[in-house]
Amino acid sequence: MKTILLVVSNPTVSSTTQWPVGFWLSELTHPLETFQKHGYHVTIASPDGGKVDWDALSDPTDPSGYSAHDQLSLSYRDNPEFLTRLSTTPRIDDLDLTGFDAILVAGGQAPMFTFEQATSLHEAFLAFYDAGKPSAALCHGTSLLLYLKDGARPFVKDKRMTGFTNAEEALADQATGMRVMPFRIEEEAKRLGAVFVSASPWTPFSVVDGHLITGQQQESGQEVAMRVIELLEA
Repeated sequence: MKTILLVVSNPTVSSTTQWPVGFWLSELTHPLETFQKHGYHVTIASPDGGKVDWDALSDPTDPSGYSAHDQLSLSYRDNPEFLTRLSTTPRIDDLDLTGFDAILVAGGQAPMFTFEQATSLHEAFLAFYDAGKPSAALCHGTSLLLYLKDGARPFVKDKRMTGFTNAEEALADQATGMRVMPFRIEEEAKRLGAVFVSASPWTPFSVVDGHLITGQQQESGQEVAMRVIELLEA
């Protein structure tokens, strides 16, 4: 049985909006569902371990209606077994990473405020990548790649990747009436020398560069999971 390490961020408070933030629910549920349907075993972990929380706007029952279309996440949000897994996620440092075949890092708002300090996640992702295993990041989870180094070089330099785009950040800012994120992934990736590519806002989109896989935003979770599966079954 293939085994996947699916990483979500620990909760925190946004320094820009002052909202409590976490991971994006669909960026966990859609890859999780895809992997499980293909017979894979999935471990949900976080950098610090313990209880994790999803962003309110990613909840299909949130009064904003922002994610009301996400029927798959709706089926998970009250599932006792799923909620138990989220209440007791293992800490990345406590896992034997050699037992996993691939890693996928989900996004949400919290990664933009926590992943810079999540050195255990930095080391884990590089361990998967250096071992030639499928190494994936989704949406704001791709912010992780901006902190990684390949020797003295930025990890992303000359790599093809995607992530939450400037256009999508602008739409998010417009919808909330404030700047939501402390920086923009597309801008920083290009500054570091990445070949950043994207599709239209909210279009499912992924990029494969060798065994590095990136997804543009929350609509891309299933597609990213399928790219991981394709590499594992090639």
